[in-house]
Amino acid sequence: MSARTIFGMIRNVSVLIRELEDAGMRVEVGDDFSLYRYYRNACADRGDLPPMFDTASSFIDASNGFWICGFNDADELIHTQAIRILDLSGISLGKHLDMHRHKYIVPDTTPDPDLTFFQGPEALKTVTGTVGYCGDFWLPSRGLGGPRSHGATGLLSRLLFELLLQSWQPDYVFAFVPKQLASKGAHLRYGYSHCEPGRWIGPDQQVTDEEYLIWMNATDIKNVLARDVQALRKSSQVSAMRAALTSIDFTG
Repeated sequence: MSARTIFGMIRNVSVLIRELEDAGMRVEVGDDFSLYRYYRNACADRGDLPPMFDTASSFIDASNGFWICGFNDADELIHTQAIRILDLSGISLGKHLDMHRHKYIVPDTTPDPDLTFFQGPEALKTVTGTVGYCGDFWLPSRGLGGPRSHGATGLLSRLLFELLLQSWQPDYVFAFVPKQLASKGAHLRYGYSHCEPGRWIGPDQQVTDEEYLIWMNATDIKNVLARDVQALRKSSQVSAMRAALTSIDFTG
């Protein structure tokens, strides 16, 4: 990677961090997934840590993953996301999901995970090579006042893509989003170029869950990062996001 490219990445990350800090979020990036699990377990109202990012279920460390967490002024966890690099050389994403479906299936959505498979997207056949899997993206939402409505999602996703490209130069990156979020254009807020409907098919050929596969190839990622960071330039927008982040009720 050229010095100019590295400088551009540093500049963009600096803008992203500054924007988030101005809005009331302190960002922490790490690759100790035992610490990540500790942070996640502090969120009583969330489900279990996904197996792909849990050291109790998968091997993940600095060699194949990192995480991003955000904290408010009270040092309360208000954001998580993580990425894991998969070596899919000589194998398609579809085959990978067939073999490791237990680590991707949403808990309690199927009567038999052993006989449940993800189907639908054409990208399952073409995504291969060095592939990043993004997951566990979370921001607390309290209606229209939640931080998602004030630009945090785009900033945080952009931060991950900046670090991902610098770290591994992946051929592809993908994630899953629930059908109801995909129908509202969630992949656009996350910065993804492609969005395909998919279904988990259970043992009796029933649809056990519907998730959309969102993905980008290497060119898509570079195109996204070539754009200027969409900063929260309006003071009213920054103030609204800060208010949302500092007024969250974590007691349930």
